[in-house]
Amino acid sequence: MSELRNRSQVDDEEHEVLIEPSDEDVEIKKGVKSGVAGDERNILVLLFLYVLQGIPLGLAAAIPLILTNRNVSYKQQAEFSFAFWPFSVKLLWAPIVDSCFLSSFGRRKTWLVPVQYLIGITMLVLSYNVDYYLGDGTESSTPNITMLTAMFFFLNFLAATQDIAVDGWALTMLQRHNVGYASTCNSVGQTAGYFLGYVFFMALESYGLVTLPGFLQFWALIFMIATTLVAVLKSEAGTEESASASDEPDLGVVQTYKLLFDIIRLSVMPTTIAMLLTAKVGFAAADAATGLKLVEAGVPKDKLAMLAIPMMPLQIILPWIISKYTAGPRPMDVFVRAIPARLVLCLVMAGLVYITPTFKEEDGSFPFHYYCIVVGIYAVYQVTLYSMFVSIMAFFAKVSDPAVGGTYMTLLNTVTNLGGNWPSTLALWMVDPLTTKQCMNSNSTLTTINTCTETTEVDLCTSTGGSCDVQVDGYYIECGICFVVGMAWLLIWGYRTINKLTDAPDSDWMVVKSKQKQ
Repeated sequence: MSELRNRSQVDDEEHEVLIEPSDEDVEIKKGVKSGVAGDERNILVLLFLYVLQGIPLGLAAAIPLILTNRNVSYKQQAEFSFAFWPFSVKLLWAPIVDSCFLSSFGRRKTWLVPVQYLIGITMLVLSYNVDYYLGDGTESSTPNITMLTAMFFFLNFLAATQDIAVDGWALTMLQRHNVGYASTCNSVGQTAGYFLGYVFFMALESYGLVTLPGFLQFWALIFMIATTLVAVLKSEAGTEESASASDEPDLGVVQTYKLLFDIIRLSVMPTTIAMLLTAKVGFAAADAATGLKLVEAGVPKDKLAMLAIPMMPLQIILPWIISKYTAGPRPMDVFVRAIPARLVLCLVMAGLVYITPTFKEEDGSFPFHYYCIVVGIYAVYQVTLYSMFVSIMAFFAKVSDPAVGGTYMTLLNTVTNLGGNWPSTLALWMVDPLTTKQCMNSNSTLTTINTCTETTEVDLCTSTGGSCDVQVDGYYIECGICFVVGMAWLLIWGYRTINKLTDAPDSDWMVVKSKQKQ
């Protein structure tokens, strides 16, 4: 689940990495406050806005676990996974959000206010229909995956647009020497919002303290009230002041898209894009389906969600520790070393799914030591995941042209996020075709073997007193294929390509030539 948050946070790390102190920052003029003095309220506002942003992400993460117990196929889970894509492709409309606005209302509030109102309205509308879309788990009431995907895709699209507006506002809302706190507000706030929308909701729902419609209505009200308060009470810096807060040129829509095209045309970029789009294929099955398989094996979904709690301190500490090893001239060395370790751990996670039924007790519960094993495996997996995440971010900061660093890094981050999305969606889609089933204990007089591949065959099996038992689980086949493909990718092409990109001279990465900079 941390992958999901990384997708939305990865673009925001660039603010902290790329902003270098100028002479004015080093020699702070007399009378100007240092530290957070004067920005306390602004930091709280940013933190709250990022918390709101994490709510739709958390709710979207909870839906696949709910669907697992409602006769949903993995192809349908793959369809719903498209709801997570907006944060990965927000670069497509980010230039429009940054460049089109009403000066009289505010550059960022022009988008923030209507988008947050729309989030509240969408949540309110969804609350009246979500139970119908989810179904009740019976054959007569199956989930409407298409509508669920469309609604949560739209919610995450709005949240991603809000993210673009808040990221830009943070650069002018805070004093120049406090801009580095924007990244902290993003990571802490969005993690807290994700926790509330996913872990907190699943825990309350499991004890019958809240329903999904009630939870959606509560946050719809919060969004409405918070947006009204921001619109009325929070002023915004003028456009000229906004432009001066960034070292990068304030480009229009057309110029920004042209700049992105110029970056893509660099000689090193096709190889870089190919590497970023294929580097995570080996982890796709474990990342996308392991949690769903654990729920399918009987692990309570609320308990699985609660396992995110012990992971949070680790996710905060790990980047600081790993950054010590990625600060040199070759940050991708850590990336390369982490790949085989992560691939092996993907097999370990498949093994965990395989042995899970042996821990299940007669009353359907699992012993405490089982959850300790799960936490231990996930904790080690987080080390490899964050080793790759921190090293790739350090590499982006190293190679990005400082003259257009924000746009440059956002492009690279977008490709990286897509490189995680498409393999996960494909992995979910392929679980069912790779799975072999057979109708067992049926009273049918048919001589042909019922493989339960079609809905009619499943209905025939169940109507004659049989059950469709899994003979070969496609998840395990996928994990094996992904491991082989991942190791082959690293040994045959990945290792050599990453070293080649690391050794490429700085001039190969520059999109703005030295004469233009001067």
